Amino acid sequence: MSFTHVLAVAPVRDIEQAVAWYERLLGRPADTRPMPGLADWHVSPSGWVQVFQSPDHAGSTLLNLAVDDLDKAPSDLAGRGIEAGPVQPGSQRVRFAAVHDPDGNRVTLIENPVS
Repeated sequence: MSFTHVLAVAPVRDIEQAVAWYERLLGRPADTRPMPGLADWHVSPSGWVQVFQSPDHAGSTLLNLAVDDLDKAPSDLAGRGIEAGPVQPGSQRVRFAAVHDPDGNRVTLIENPVS
């Protein structure tokens, strides 16, 4: 079995509120809205972020996004109205900072200069 894409899905209560927030997070509108209650952002050739209206599951997602410059990312997000938590060290040379969408889904920005 081979896989061609990885889709990270964040369940949300209110799709339109979530789409507006993820547009600010990702810096652009959704790439597709294939059906009611779903929005897709193609963040890499084989990686997508999906926001899916599912009130019973909202707030339970942990989504990790690798960034090139974690020193710059929090200020970029602040300019879009999203406050990131402090940059924290991980193991070895990994650093991270977290934000939360309106439903409490955690989006962690990760920088690993070794990768």
